[in-house]
Amino acid sequence: MYINTANEVSGVPSSWPGFNLTIGSSGDKVRQMQNQLNTIAGTYTLIPKVAADGKFGPKTAEAVKQFQQIFKLPATGIVDYPTWFKISEVYVGVSRIGELV
Repeated sequence: MYINTANEVSGVPSSWPGFNLTIGSSGDKVRQMQNQLNTIAGTYTLIPKVAADGKFGPKTAEAVKQFQQIFKLPATGIVDYPTWFKISEVYVGVSRIGELV
């Protein structure tokens, strides 16, 4: 049996932060989610791009709502557990598609 090793695994989104992201949230997890939504918005153009500033404001909430509507999640504008993992799943899909070009 051969086991391959790697110095670093990249392109895998980090795990659920353990709490909902909503208006007023801030930090690295918000910035990560904003960056992922912006990447997704390159393919799903109904999702508005937002500033990836780590501050969850009304524009980020609107982008999240649009994402939730497209992917048949409750359109609350809050990044809860199901929304976080759907964003991660779609992000991996669209970012991998981009690598094939």
